Order: sequence, then C-alpha cells, then structure tokens
Amino acid sequence: MKTAGWVLSGLIGLFLAGASAAPKLLGLAVAREPMEVVGWPAKYLVLIGLIELGCMVLFLIPRTALLGAVLTTGLLGGTLAANLRVDNPLFSHTLFSIYLGAAVWLALWLRDTKVRAVFPVIKKGELA
Repeated sequence: MKTAGWVLSGLIGLFLAGASAAPKLLGLAVAREPMEVVGWPAKYLVLIGLIELGCMVLFLIPRTALLGAVLTTGLLGGTLAANLRVDNPLFSHTLFSIYLGAAVWLALWLRDTKVRAVFPVIKKGELA
C-alpha cells in the first residue's frame, strides 16, 4: 500500500508542477485564459503558481505531508468555488477539484499509517 501511495503522490506532484503551476509561472495562455473566465486578473498567476508549488512540496515531504494535503484541499476548494460561480461544466471543470483532492487524500492514506489510523476504512486485523 505504501508503494502505491508514493506512486500516486508522485503522479499528483508531476501534475501539479507540470500541468498547473508551470504554465502559471511562465504566464502561458493555457493558464491565463481560465483565470479570465473565472474573473481573476492575470497578475495573480505567479502567486497562485507559487502557492501550488509550495503545497505540492509540503505534500511530498513525509514530515509535512499532512499540512500539504490540508493546504492543497483549501486551494482546491477555492478552485471549485471559482468554477462553480461562473457555471463552468460540472464534471470536467468544477468537480475536477474534488477528483484531485480525493486523489491527494487517498495517496496520503495509502502511504501514512497514522492517517489510516484516523480514517480506518478497513477494520483492524482484516489486512495484513
């Protein structure tokens, strides 16, 4: 389970760095256009990209992973609200934050026994 959690964490980290933060930090149109749709000025692109990178780094470091997951959840909540406000497509745009947030918490649950103890999906003794 721990290996699966780290693989999923790595995939999430690659996505956040490559597909989300990097276009914002580089000021690419693929990042600017969605910001315009939800009503955010382009001047916040770099700041949001840096926040995403910070959350990702915190999530990937074992000692700060829980903090990273919590902060990423907050960031994704803002994304969901912005997409919902402008009536973006539900399943592809608006709920993507839920999909990514669930993946973040699943990855953390798989790789951290303390998180599994707080959220016991499987009863103790059922899984060796």
